[in-house]
This record gives sequence, C-alpha cells and structure tokens, in this order.
Amino acid sequence: MLFLVLASDGLKGRVFQVSLGDLNKDEDRSYRVIHLLAEDVQGRDVLTNFAGMSFTTDFLKSLVRKWQTLIEAVVDVKTTDGYTVRVFAIGFTKKHQNQRRLTSYALSSQVKVIRKKMSEIVTREVSSGDLRQVFQKFMAESIGKQIEQETQGIYPLKDCYIRKCKVLKRPKFDSYKLSELHAESAGKEDVGAAVAAPKSDDAGYKPEHEPVKG
Repeated sequence: MLFLVLASDGLKGRVFQVSLGDLNKDEDRSYRVIHLLAEDVQGRDVLTNFAGMSFTTDFLKSLVRKWQTLIEAVVDVKTTDGYTVRVFAIGFTKKHQNQRRLTSYALSSQVKVIRKKMSEIVTREVSSGDLRQVFQKFMAESIGKQIEQETQGIYPLKDCYIRKCKVLKRPKFDSYKLSELHAESAGKEDVGAAVAAPKSDDAGYKPEHEPVKG
C-alpha cells in the first residue's frame, strides 16, 4: 500500500520563533521572542498564527536585582474570538519618593493584593478584545503600564511587563479568516519601490572620475 505524503503536511503544526526586533527592524525590541504556528500552506506561502511569546533569558535576568521584591501573576483568559491564553505578568518593587532605606521589600500582604490586582488588570484587558488586539497591547506594553499606575497606592512598582504568553486552546480552524488576517497585514506592509537595474554597456562605459596621470 502506497501512502501519499505532502510536503505541506510536514510544515503544518510547526512553531517558528522570531525576534520582535527582526520583525519590526528595531533592535531595542529584540528582547521579546514571538512564537508563530504554521496553520496552512497556500502555494509557496506558509500562513502562520500567533502561538505565544517570551523574553530572552539575558533580558529577564537583567531585571532581577537585589533589595527588591519580584511579583508575578499567572492568569488564564479567553479572548472574544475564542482563544484561551495563559498570561504571565511580572513586576518589581521600587523605592518610595524620598526613601532613604536601601531595600524595597513589600510585605507578604501587599504582594498578595498586588498579585490580585495584576490578575484583574490582565483579565480585563485580554478578555475585552480578539487575539489580534491583545497582541497589539502586548507589543505596546500597555498592560504593564496599567499595572504600574493602578498599584501605586499599594506599593510602587517598576519594570512591569507581560513576560510570557502562550495559547492553550484555539477555536476551530478557519482558513478564510486566516487568509483574511494575512491579507490585512500584507496591505499595511511597506515593500518599498521597485528600482531598475543599471544597464551594463561596456562599450559606452565612462568612469565617474578621470584617472590621474602621473
């Protein structure tokens, strides 16, 4: 019995990792790694969808320092278009204004309240939009800024980020919606203007500068 194996079947389901700095051509954002899942193959094009994101190890380690408290919250949230995502939020305590004490440790009761507030903010922001809108919030770091603002009354925080996210459950695959999503992205992409190749004419070639005769 012969089995027909298609090359496209070997691509579907693969997860590719790419730096956000490479995607946006911005080296300052290279600390964030985007995970893309290959869902469909159309001709020579592989259509991917968001599968998660994470921090590079060196950037995450650079945030962890002495004399401060690390606070992290993990929340499972469902988006409006049916995706269930697990979101990891992180933040660090900082000194109060005019503080002379060297350490900035939060009490266990304050950590508990801040973690609860983090979970509430993440749930509110993620559940109010579809996966595309949530991804845009992650890229703009708007959720981290919200956490910093709304926890000031409990204990001031700094370096608040969504450090990691992964898609746990997806809705039923729809090739039309996936193609539509990539069509919108392709329409916004700046591919530049075509440049005509210079004509090679050896007979009529003239140097830009005349050679210097010694």
